[in-house]
Amino acid sequence: MCESLTRRSAPRLPFRAVRSLSLSLALLCAVVAAVASTANAAAKAPVRVTFVGDSVPASISYAPLAQAELARGLRVRLDLRVCRRLVAPSCPYQGSTPSTALQAVQSYGRSLGAVLVVKVGYNESAQGYRQGIDQVMRAALAGGAKAVVWVTLRETSDSYHQTNVVIRTAAKRWPQLRVADWNAYSGGKPWFGHDGLHLTVTGAQGLATLVRASVLEAAASA
Repeated sequence: MCESLTRRSAPRLPFRAVRSLSLSLALLCAVVAAVASTANAAAKAPVRVTFVGDSVPASISYAPLAQAELARGLRVRLDLRVCRRLVAPSCPYQGSTPSTALQAVQSYGRSLGAVLVVKVGYNESAQGYRQGIDQVMRAALAGGAKAVVWVTLRETSDSYHQTNVVIRTAAKRWPQLRVADWNAYSGGKPWFGHDGLHLTVTGAQGLATLVRASVLEAAASA
């Protein structure tokens, strides 16, 4: 396009003007090409994600196919710990106590990534979860996250149902919060161990599929 512009302009102008115009067009085309190249590179860059969770999503850490599914188009950091809680002190496990979800988010600072994924709540009651969500959201936004995907709990008890109500209500307060409804998505699936919560390998793949789709949607609309 730039070459045709130069050729069409040349007959109507003196030689020096043509030469000056040609140089200007060449420079303009170079700038446009550089901007387009940068934009294309940015568009193709994988979305940076931090996934903070407890023992239920931790199954992904031991399932290579689930990890591969989650990583398609994403650059994922997994921070999944047994006995993790949201903001209340986590429960001890095998001689150590994991950081809370809030502490984990705060520890990453500005390296958190564009999207934070949270799946925590099986080790605590719904009481206090509302304030905990607000604390985590503030920390995530301070860390540069553009969106937070909050994964619901599987409702095997009334307490987990109440926690899900709190999560959905929080999404009305925080426009950056997107709910990934694991309870609905996993309904009727044979993806669970004897407790109905912890995942088989197939279940880990199912969770990875839901989280990946939710992250891409959240990133696109952030």
